Amino acid sequence: MGDTPPADNALTDRLLRSWLRCRRKAWLDRHGNPAERRWTAHRNLLLDDQQRCFVGLMPRKPGHGLAACVAGADAVVGLRLKGLGPSGEPLEAHPPLLRRVKGKSRWGDFAYQPVLARQGRRTTREHQLPLALMALLLEQVQQGDVPSMLVLGGGGRRLEQERVHLSTGMRRQLSEGLRKLRDDLERSVPPPLAADRRKCSLCSWRGVCNAVAAEQGHLSEVSGIGAKRREMLLELGIRGLSDLAAADPMQLAEQLQRFGDQHGEVAAALVAQASAQRDGRVERLDAAPALPELRDCPGVLLYDIESDPDARHDFLHGFLVLHKTERGDWDLASVAYHPILALAEHGEPRCWLRLQRLLAHYRGWPILHYGETESLALRRLAERQGVDEAELKQLRHRLVDVHARVRRHWRLPLASYGLKAVAGWQGFRWSQAGADGARALLWWRQWQGDGPDRRGNRHGLRWIFDYNRDDCLATWAVAAWLLQQDQTSGS
Repeated sequence: MGDTPPADNALTDRLLRSWLRCRRKAWLDRHGNPAERRWTAHRNLLLDDQQRCFVGLMPRKPGHGLAACVAGADAVVGLRLKGLGPSGEPLEAHPPLLRRVKGKSRWGDFAYQPVLARQGRRTTREHQLPLALMALLLEQVQQGDVPSMLVLGGGGRRLEQERVHLSTGMRRQLSEGLRKLRDDLERSVPPPLAADRRKCSLCSWRGVCNAVAAEQGHLSEVSGIGAKRREMLLELGIRGLSDLAAADPMQLAEQLQRFGDQHGEVAAALVAQASAQRDGRVERLDAAPALPELRDCPGVLLYDIESDPDARHDFLHGFLVLHKTERGDWDLASVAYHPILALAEHGEPRCWLRLQRLLAHYRGWPILHYGETESLALRRLAERQGVDEAELKQLRHRLVDVHARVRRHWRLPLASYGLKAVAGWQGFRWSQAGADGARALLWWRQWQGDGPDRRGNRHGLRWIFDYNRDDCLATWAVAAWLLQQDQTSGS
C-alpha cells in the first residue's frame, strides 16, 4: 500500500479497464512506446465528472491514505490496494474514493466501499469489473466484507447513485477477465485492431493504430463499414480494403442479402468506396449543383455548435457571417464571427431571443452547417420556445447540411466524410493543434468553474471561440470546394 508505483507484472484496475474497452489498448499501455501516445481530453473530462460526482456525494474534504482508514474517516482518497488474485497473480488497484459504510473491518465497527464515477448514462462492464477488482483487494486489506460498491453518474449536476454487489457471478467474471487480460499481456505482439473502431478517437494510442489500419487496409478504414458489417464481409472471405475494391458488386450484393436486404442494397456503394480509396479517385455521383441556394444569395451564415452531451446542453452557437461582393465573389477578408453563449443562469428563452435577432438581421440567408447536429438542435430549440409553424418552415428551408450535400454529390477517397477529414483533405488547418470537440468541452467546464461568480480562466473561453470559428471556416472550405466543382463542370 501507499503511493509506490505498481509492480511490473501486476494486473491493475487501469489495465483491466483498458482491456475491457480494447484488448490492444491494454497491451499498448503495458508494452507500447510512451513517446507515441497522444494526449486526449477524454481522461480529463472523466476526472472532471468524477470530481463533480464526489463533491455531490461527500461535500467535506476526504482523508488521505491508510491513516485515514485507521482513523475512520468518512471518505478516503489516495490509497493503493495490493493483493493476490484468484490464481495467485499480483493485483493492484487505486480506488478514486472509499466511503465509510456500516460493517466490520480490522479498523473497527465500520467498513469501506469503493466508489467510481462513470461517464455516459448506464453502468457497463467497463465500470463493474474494475470496481469489483477494487472491492476484492479492499476485502483483503480491511479484513472484512465489502457490503456493496457504488457507481455515481451525472457529473454532480443530477447525481445518480447505483449500488453494485460483489456477487458470485461478478467474482467469476472478474476471475475470467483477469485470466484473459494476463494472457493478452504475455503476447509478444499486440492483439489485432478492434472490430469497432469508433471509440478509437478517444484513445491515446489512436495514432499508432490508425497507421496500422491504413497499412493493413483494415475494413474499418472503408467509409460505411462498422463492426457488424465488417464481420459479415470477413465471413464472406473479404479480408481488407483491397479485397473489397476488387469484389464483383452484383455477386457481393447476393451474398450480403442473406444478412438482410439492407446490406445487399449497399454492396455496390461499398465496393465503389473501397475502390475510390484504393485508387485515390474522386467521383461525381450527381451532376446537379450541390449548393444551388448560394447562387443568388447576398451572403451565408456558417453555423457550428459546441455541446456538453452529458448535460444535454448546447453551450455555444457560433456563426460566421460571409458576404458576397458585387462581383459575385465571397469576401473572406471581412468575415465576422458571432458567438452566442447559452449560459444556464440566463435561461433558454434569452438564448433563443439572441439567435432570433441574428437570424432576422440576415433574413433569408442560407445557414450552412456540417452534419445534422446543428439543424436538429436549432429546430428543437425553436419548437421548445413556441415558434409558429410558418417560422419553423422558413428555418428548415434556410438550413443547408454541407455534409449531406457532399455525400449526395461526390464519392471521395477518404475513410471518413467527417468535417476534419474532408476539410483537411482540402488543405484546411485548424489554428489550434489537436483541438476537437472533447477539448472544447473540457475548456468549457474549466471556464464554468463553480458558478457565475467564480468563473475560471477567460483564456479557455477564447480557445473555445477560436476552435468554433475554425469549424465554421472548415465548413466553408468544403462548401467552397463544392462550388468550385460546380463551376468547373458548368452545373
